[in-house]
Amino acid sequence: MPRALLRILGGAALASFLIAAFSPAVNILSYWMAPTGRSGPAQAIVVLGSGGIAANGLLTDTSMRGAMEGIMLYRQGLAPLVIFSGSPEGGPNGEAEARAELARACGIPATAIVTSSRAHTTNEEAHEIHALLGPREIRKILLVADTPGMDRATKVFQRVGFDVVPTPWSEVLDLGGFPEDRLGLLRQVAMELVARVYYRVAGYI
Repeated sequence: MPRALLRILGGAALASFLIAAFSPAVNILSYWMAPTGRSGPAQAIVVLGSGGIAANGLLTDTSMRGAMEGIMLYRQGLAPLVIFSGSPEGGPNGEAEARAELARACGIPATAIVTSSRAHTTNEEAHEIHALLGPREIRKILLVADTPGMDRATKVFQRVGFDVVPTPWSEVLDLGGFPEDRLGLLRQVAMELVARVYYRVAGYI
C-alpha cells in the first residue's frame, strides 16, 4: 500500500478519534438516532433489558436507569401495568426480577408488575412480551429502551402487532461527558448500526 495512502488513512483515523472523544458529535448522533413520541396513556409500560446484572450482583447503571424510567411512567399514571424484561443471567433471579424487586420497593404493587426473563435479543423480547400481553388484549404500549436502540426496538415491536409509543430513557440531548464516556457511546452506536443492518436483512424490521 502506498505510503501516502497510509498517511491519509492514519490521519483520518486520528481525526475520527479526536472528534468522537473531544466533541459532542457522537452525543448528537445518538440523540438523532432515536425516535420520539408524545407520552400519553397506554395499556402497559414495557422496559427492555439493558445492561443486566453487574459483577457485584446489582443492576448496572443502564439497567437501573431503564427501570427507573418505567417506574416513573407508572407513577405518573400513564399505564396500569409494567413489564420488566431482562437477561436471565447474573444474580439469583436475573435482571428482570431485580428490576421488579426495585419497583416493589418503590411502591408499585406486585399485581401491576410482569417479568420476562427468557429472551436474549430484542426480537425475542418482542415475541415473548407479545405472548404475555396478547391474552390480556394489550396492544398500546410505552416502550422504554436506550436511545441508540430505540428506533430498531420500536420497529420490531410494531412488527409483532403492538401500537408503540417510543420512550427512550435519555431523551434530553446531553452534549457533555468525558472522552471515555463518548468513546463508550460511540461503541454502542456502532454496534446498534450493525444490529440494524442485521435485523433488516433477517426480516425482523
